[in-house]
Amino acid sequence: MAEPIALQDPETGENEKADRAVVRDALGVGVAVGLSGFAFGVTSAGSGLTVLQTCALSLLVFTGASQFALVGALAGGGSAFTAAAGAFFLGVRNAFYGLRLSQILALPRAVRPFAAQWVIDETAAVALAQPTRRSARIGFLVTGLSLYVLWNLTTLLGALGAEAIGDTDAWGLDAAGPAVFLALLAPMLRTGTERAVAALAVLLGLGLLPVLPAGVPVLLAALAAPAVLWADGRRKGRGEAR
Repeated sequence: MAEPIALQDPETGENEKADRAVVRDALGVGVAVGLSGFAFGVTSAGSGLTVLQTCALSLLVFTGASQFALVGALAGGGSAFTAAAGAFFLGVRNAFYGLRLSQILALPRAVRPFAAQWVIDETAAVALAQPTRRSARIGFLVTGLSLYVLWNLTTLLGALGAEAIGDTDAWGLDAAGPAVFLALLAPMLRTGTERAVAALAVLLGLGLLPVLPAGVPVLLAALAAPAVLWADGRRKGRGEAR
């Protein structure tokens, strides 16, 4: 009696199952974070930017923390220079993500300039968590595409909504941006060093806010990371010397 013909290679079936799992996880991240664009749209419109300017930021900058820092500094009365500087320093981390992702994804040269637009915290996290290049590429693509589309769509909706209701301060919507940013940041603080950096940054930012121009405290809060790492290095050095 002839053996039944295998309809599908077991390895192919495993690959399809793994691909579906990556797509599911990537969509979960893209949708969850993409909806936060509404808060950015509201915050940006409330800071005085037009709907067109708000949407341009999401389309061209597309890095949430930098966008919130920029409009937050402008809303606080900071100059365009300090606002842009704070956004720039927050966005520098994406360059380091790009160095690592370029090795993992190994995308064709013609595609890299377009992929660079999607090098952010979420796409890097999903791609770096994958065991193979194939799954890393799928995770990067699905996360980037879903997040980019949703972030820009909800940014538009938030900006239009804020324009329609008028004074966002009266509705308390000016707190939406910082609240979303903290919600995204909190799960990333896994180690004692990371929590110490966050705590010191908050102290510097809030403590210097009453005495320095808007936007400058955000720049100085960036000193929290090297300060904590220096103190941690000294502590470990003393421990090894004993």
